[in-house]
Formats: sequence, C-alpha cells, structure tokens
Amino acid sequence: MLWKLSASEIAKAVRKGELSPKDVLESFYHRFLQTEEKVKAYITPLYEEALKEAERLKPSENMPLAGVPVAIKDNINVKGYPTTCASKILQGYVSPYDATVIERLRRAGALLVGKANMDEFAMGSSTEYSAFFKTKNPWDLERVPGGSSGGSAVAVAVRSAPLSLGSDTGGSIRQPASFCGVIGLKPTYGRVSRYGLVAFASSLDQIGPFANRTEDIALIMEVISGYDPRDSTSAKKEVPSFTEEMKKGIKGLRVGVVKEFMQGGLEEGVKTALENFLKELEKEGCIIEEVSLPHSEYAIACYYIIAPSEASSNLARYDGVRYGYRTGDYADLFELYSKTRDEGFGPEVKRRILIGTFALSAGYYDAYYLKAMKVRRLIAQDFEKAFEKVDVIATPTTPTTAFRFGEKTTDPIAMYLSDIFTVSVNLAGLPGISIPIGFSNGLPVGGQLIGKAFDEASLLRFSYWWEEVSRFYERVPMEEL
Repeated sequence: MLWKLSASEIAKAVRKGELSPKDVLESFYHRFLQTEEKVKAYITPLYEEALKEAERLKPSENMPLAGVPVAIKDNINVKGYPTTCASKILQGYVSPYDATVIERLRRAGALLVGKANMDEFAMGSSTEYSAFFKTKNPWDLERVPGGSSGGSAVAVAVRSAPLSLGSDTGGSIRQPASFCGVIGLKPTYGRVSRYGLVAFASSLDQIGPFANRTEDIALIMEVISGYDPRDSTSAKKEVPSFTEEMKKGIKGLRVGVVKEFMQGGLEEGVKTALENFLKELEKEGCIIEEVSLPHSEYAIACYYIIAPSEASSNLARYDGVRYGYRTGDYADLFELYSKTRDEGFGPEVKRRILIGTFALSAGYYDAYYLKAMKVRRLIAQDFEKAFEKVDVIATPTTPTTAFRFGEKTTDPIAMYLSDIFTVSVNLAGLPGISIPIGFSNGLPVGGQLIGKAFDEASLLRFSYWWEEVSRFYERVPMEEL
C-alpha cells in the first residue's frame, strides 16, 4: 500500500529507482477511488493526467518531490485546467498560466492529482459554501471538514495525496487541518509567492501546505518558499533548510499561553487536549509562560472589516464581460453586471462584498476600514511584546471540534467565531501551524503554534518532536476501505 508512505519516503525511493512514479500514482489513484465518493474532496480530479506525467517523469537528484502526488486548492492557477474557486461565476474559465508555487512544484518533480474543493472564493469555515457540493469530514461524514481549504485537508487526511496546498486568509489552512487531524502550516506573509493565487484579501492571503508528517511540510516549504519578483509582497528572505532545522529539538524553548484564549468558550475536550499537550512540553524541558494579547478580543471584528473590504475591491473584476459566467438576459451594461453577479456569486460571497463595499463607502471609510487598520497595528504590537518573553505561542486552533453540517450556516456570526484563534495571526502576518494534539469524542483536536515572523523553523521543531512522541499520523480515517 504505497498510499501509506510519506512524501519524503516516496521521493527518496523514486530518486533511487526503487519505486516508479507510475506505481506510486496508481496506488494513490486506487485510494482516491476508494474514498472520493464518500468525502468528495476534489472539484477537478487529475489522476489520469498525472499518470501520463508520471510516465514522462525522469527523476533526478535535484527533484526533492520526485513522483510525489500533490492536491491543489481550486483558487491556485494550474495551466490548462479550470480554476473555479468553487464559484459559478468562473464557469468555463481555464487558467492560461501556472502560479509560481505550481511552477516550483513541477520543477521539484511533483505530480498534480487534482483541484480540491473549497468555500467559494475562500470565504467560509466549513466548505459548505462551495457552489458545487459539500466536502465531508472523513472522521465523521455528518460533520464539516472545516474551511475554506476543506478539500485540501480531506485529501491529505484520507491519503488520496500525501501533500496538498491550501490558502489561509483568516485560518483557512489551520482550521480544516485541526478538524481533519492533519498538519497545516500558514507561512509568514511574504514567505510564499501569491502570484497565481486568486485574491480574496490581498494583505492577508498566504499559500501553505497540508501533510501528515512534519518532514513533508518542511520538504514542500523548501520548494515553494522564496522571493518572486512577480509578487510585490514577496519577501527577499533566505529560505532555511527546514528539513534540518526541524530536528534541533525543543528543550529550553519558551512557550507562551495566551490568558485571554483560555477564558471560557472552549469545548471541554479541546481544553483538555491542549492542557495535556502543554504538560508534555514541560516534561520535555520547555518553559511555559503566560502571555497577554489584550487586543485579541477585537480580532474578529477587525478581520471582518478588512477582509470583506479587500474582497469587495478584488471581486469587482468578475463582471461577465471578459471571462467566466455571463447572464443570458440583460438590457444594458448595468444590468449585465448586476445580473451576472447576482446569479454567479453565492450568498456568503455577496454578504461579504456588501459588508466591504459599505465599509469603504464615502463617509464610512474612516469609521470602519481606517479604524480596523489601526486596531490591526495594535494586534501586531501585542504579538511583538509577547515574543520578547517567549519563542512560540501555543493556543487551541479552534474552540470546538468539527461541527455538524447546517449547524452554523444560519448564523454567520457563529461561523465567523470558529476562526477566533486564527485570524489574529493573519492580521499580524505571522506564521502559524496546526498539529493534531488529541481526540475528543472520536474527533481530532488541533493545537496551534504561532511563531515570530519568518520563524517557521521553530514551529516545525515542535511539530516534529510531537510527531515522534504521539505518532498521531498512524491513525488513518477510513483505513479499512
């Protein structure tokens, strides 16, 4: 069963000639056929196309991901294939170019096995807002996988791919990673090029990976990170050897616990799992210290002004004129725009466009958007102060385990609050990782570690240590299929 191998094990064996890329692909394709009908992780499966690529692949030593299947969230452009963003409005759109991360994956020998389902335009925390279908949590098919990168998390959880890419604007990698029991890393803003990622909120969006093993996260981060002149927000920072850095151990490192995050609202099983995790860290020789993020209570309100405002601006390009869906019945240009958008966008996207347009409108800009940007600065300063005392900050990833379908769709505020521990990390532009730290009532619980800017290496050290201690990756949902 090659689908049980990690990405690093696959790449090593393929480079040595011990495994053929075709054999690897066929095994993951078989796993996809076993699981996909039940979980529905992919909008556009590409296994058959990947099989042709596998046959053409000539593995070499400079291919760190030789023969490794990778699933891609469907808001990242892959040349020659649809990019839907799980929205009707991009109907018929086929990307004419590869995103920078896709170019880098191809050079590294990766095989792209499909475009994964998501909340429409990455707006959601449950993958219930896809225009096509709901993706299901493999641990309990009655529950959501999280969002917006739900398909990417599920593909890795069920092992139809050992690696996937998602995007994270307010928790869209970490929250589904927590719900699905996998590792999800949101890199520092600017660490990974956003060129070719369909924009939601440009000052918050960041591409990042999912995997079951820390070494796989480290491996793909070495491939996709680094400066890109085509992305004006890309940082000219050296990319460390994450695969070496992660092995340095965590003894003596200082871990901050946010006092505001432990005060009520936490599901009991989530709180217990985090407390047990912190005890293990202490046993290993870490120093646990309380830190304060006093402005974190404003993070959700701040985020839901900034993100919709930027979305309102970014989504203005979808007008039915140049590409994508166009209404069939209109009298003039204004009607073409309004009907196309009304028919093409789903309710959550419309809600956020309306909020953002209002926040940016004359007379309200200073009261809402400008004030939110000032609060954002205060949130970032809270982190700067906390990191004077500690090396990383540990929090729950989410306040609850995966909730049931329909449980929060009628109450947008309840849905937004599922990102309460993750949005502040995006507002501050910091790296954050969710790792599986336990189970509550048979459902995975994720713990979030937040690092200093461009210090993903420290987060991977904790993840690697915990993986060795807990061996969480050995539990596979739907393994018996």
